Amino acid sequence: MKEHTYESTVIWTGNKGNGTSDYAAYGREFTLQIPDKVDLLCSADVPFRGDKTKHNPEDFFLASLSSCHMLWYLHLCADAGIQVIEYRDEPVGKMVQDPNGGRFTSVTLRPKVVITDASQIELANSLHHEANKQCFIANSCNFKVTHLPTCVTKDL
Repeated sequence: MKEHTYESTVIWTGNKGNGTSDYAAYGREFTLQIPDKVDLLCSADVPFRGDKTKHNPEDFFLASLSSCHMLWYLHLCADAGIQVIEYRDEPVGKMVQDPNGGRFTSVTLRPKVVITDASQIELANSLHHEANKQCFIANSCNFKVTHLPTCVTKDL
């Protein structure tokens, strides 16, 4: 078994002078630093007193699921001899809040894939199931990730 370690630094930048002296007294802004990568200016989401112009943890979660699935899918297509020339996903995640906190209850990935060979559309669509089984992020979720793929062809 291989083990991989990921490291980052999260620095709260929302101290408006009095720290967390009151729930409304501090900002939810933070900087995400990952070694050898561009810093990301982040915040909580708007319903949680955040800045709508900055990325938030919920954005990252949804993007992680979508991008992990895409990378596995492209790998599987390459192995199967399917030439993907375009890939776009517009995922939707649903999160609920309750008195004990909150959680995502569903994510639906909606990949739109363009391949070069119409005879491979059925196989291309079926590989989303295998990509989901391989996706590290999906395997870490406590809910089912749904897929609604669309596959079309385009000549090069």
